[in-house]
Amino acid sequence: MYSQRSTAVGSKHPRRLNPAVVIGWILFLAAVSIGQSSPADFDRLAQQASAARDQNDAVQAIALYSQALQLNPKWNDGWWFLGLLDYQQSRYIEGMDALSHYIEANPKAGPARAIRGLCEFETADYEQALSDLETGLASGAADHSRNESIVRYHLAQLLTRLGRFSDALQTYAYFAHDENPSPEMLTGLGLAVLGVPLLPKEVSPEKTEVLLAAGRAAFPYLSGNIDAARTAFQSFLQQFPSAPNAHYFCGYFLYPKDLERALEEFKRELEISPSNGQAALMAAWLLLMQNDAAGALPYAKKAAELEPSSSTAELVLGKAQLELDDTQQAMPHLEKALAGTPENLEVHLALATAYSKLGRKDDAQRERLLCLQMAKADARQLGRP
Repeated sequence: MYSQRSTAVGSKHPRRLNPAVVIGWILFLAAVSIGQSSPADFDRLAQQASAARDQNDAVQAIALYSQALQLNPKWNDGWWFLGLLDYQQSRYIEGMDALSHYIEANPKAGPARAIRGLCEFETADYEQALSDLETGLASGAADHSRNESIVRYHLAQLLTRLGRFSDALQTYAYFAHDENPSPEMLTGLGLAVLGVPLLPKEVSPEKTEVLLAAGRAAFPYLSGNIDAARTAFQSFLQQFPSAPNAHYFCGYFLYPKDLERALEEFKRELEISPSNGQAALMAAWLLLMQNDAAGALPYAKKAAELEPSSSTAELVLGKAQLELDDTQQAMPHLEKALAGTPENLEVHLALATAYSKLGRKDDAQRERLLCLQMAKADARQLGRP
């Protein structure tokens, strides 16, 4: 539904008119003659527009839909088909306008939201494109697998472009079982892995090799093949040992099974990229898991400094200080973590311990009861089919 027909480059027919120019002339002539039309002409134009669309004559169909909509601006199906045709003809601004008319009358129309998002993507309105693509998927744009693939692929690129790398990787996981991922997809995956906020089309040629290699190394990880991913990423690190964020990502998928090696990778990342707050955060967290609060503390402080808006960084720093019996210093960080993530069970557990150490028995009891309620709610949630 969303696919576009390719157009030849370097055609041997230099006199062939650009479709956009043809459409423009037809719309101009339609505007000149519209004053002479009667409301009765609407049915004829609507039928002709549908026939032209069925015959894959997009230029004529766009002109006819446009003329019919001037006679009847409330024709919702007309706005839908006009927007779809505009998108297919790379008329993205016009497509956004037509689809906005349709969405105004049909706010829950998932496919229309998704196509408008694709138009916005092409016009570099990335924030709005992300909103429309996410809303579109949630509202039925994924009913057909081909449509879902197109939307999710653009969504993964947008999430990367906007710096949401973990979310981008989760979105790329949809394509984990593709047997022959395209170079563009592998480049896009490499951008997410290495934490580079760009689109594949924005990558300079000298960066293509490392991004493709990172994408190839990470692809097995998406399908859950951790052993293959570990081998692939070790090969990648041998080839590009100083690639920023590469050691962080390697540690990220190692830590569920190999804490020691994961910790080594996070520390190695910080040697290459001292400003990598996520690597500092993960190093602190793993050291806390190994009951090494003293070792975790400097990493936790670094993470909180580099990631000032991260509730997780505040939690980890607070936990490290709490385990070192520096409760007064821990409290402000735990309170910041609570303000950012009030539903986080780990925060409430830490607060219960802190209040107990401070002799605030009522507050500690309140937090313990809340922890029990949250744990029961999580258990009920896990028990659902």
